[in-house]
Parts: sequence; C-alpha cells; structure tokens
Amino acid sequence: MSNNKGAMTEKGREALERFKMESANELGINLKQGYNGDLTSREAGSIGGSMVNMMCPEQQWRIPRNSVRSKGHKVVYTYYMQVGI
Repeated sequence: MSNNKGAMTEKGREALERFKMESANELGINLKQGYNGDLTSREAGSIGGSMVNMMCPEQQWRIPRNSVRSKGHKVVYTYYMQVGI
C-alpha cells in the first residue's frame, strides 16, 4: 500500500490540466501554460464552476400530479438534484 494517500499521479494532473484548458476554451477565456495570475476572480471562478457542472451534472424531473384543490387540474412539481462524486 502507498503512503501517499491523496497524492495525485502525473497522469491525473495532466488530465485535470487538459480538462481545465477545455473548460476555459469553451468559456472563451484564454489560459496559458503555467501561472495565470492575470485572470480576474470572475474568470477563474467561471472555469472552476464549469468544471464542477461537467463533473456533477444537475438532474431535473418534472412530475405532473392531479391537483388536490382544483378537480380536473394538474400541478407540475419540478425537482432539482445534483450528485457529487
């Protein structure tokens, strides 16, 4: 067993870097290799938020039910769920 619990492998680091670059590219933010200290907080947060949304997509269910108060009418309930890994 390895004592490096939580340590990231080089392959994992490279995959995460590619994923970050793809997310930034989709948002129209120009990232360069290495330090990107010239990014605004909004840009950096947008990249991270985009990555989280891709890893943990939100699910939505719309469930129509008969209304208890108005006979013959339907009420639609919408449920949102996001599952984290």
